[in-house]
Amino acid sequence: MALRKQVFAPDEYYHLYNRGTEKRIIFLDEQDYKHFLFLMYICNTEKSITLRGVGEFFDRGATIVDIGVFCLMPNHFHILIHEKVKNGISTYMRKLLTGYSMYFNKKYKRTGKLYEGVFKSIHANKDTYLKYLYSYIHLNPAKIIDKNWRDNKNRNTVNLFKYIFSYPYSSIKEYLDEKFRIVNPSTFPAYFKNPTDHEKELLEWLNLDDT
Repeated sequence: MALRKQVFAPDEYYHLYNRGTEKRIIFLDEQDYKHFLFLMYICNTEKSITLRGVGEFFDRGATIVDIGVFCLMPNHFHILIHEKVKNGISTYMRKLLTGYSMYFNKKYKRTGKLYEGVFKSIHANKDTYLKYLYSYIHLNPAKIIDKNWRDNKNRNTVNLFKYIFSYPYSSIKEYLDEKFRIVNPSTFPAYFKNPTDHEKELLEWLNLDDT
């Protein structure tokens, strides 16, 4: 079994990500995405839970991590997370990934591991990197309609912008609507004071000219 080299510390920020084993698709339909989002919410609790008996209005009580940004892509995911209590990240990710793997394997009648080993993590210990992650993670959906958009000098910025801001499986909607369910921005630096600031930042990245 693979061992984790990263040691998580309370009050620190981390970029977590992983993809399906052999780069396989791990979200095959809308229900899959929604179930992962559901698990992202209910697994963030100090309580011991039985997923089968948990409904949409589950009172999760005290949480163990804070999530700042997330994005689910067809074969991988990104999460910017804050360690709220000791072992919070490890506990949260174990519940989240185990719960989704069990759901996926049962639904698609498969066995074996779903993910490419232990989830990856990078310590976001620099302010520049922490701020960059808000854009990097939210811009991921652009790859769905233009895989090489960063290098494509003829990219359609308007279409990319519209797609990113209508993408239903990232935290961008929570920020634009200012209605937070999975995300808790209060423990993260206030880089963006309002939804307009978010839009401006992402648009600047989309308009970035590398020449």
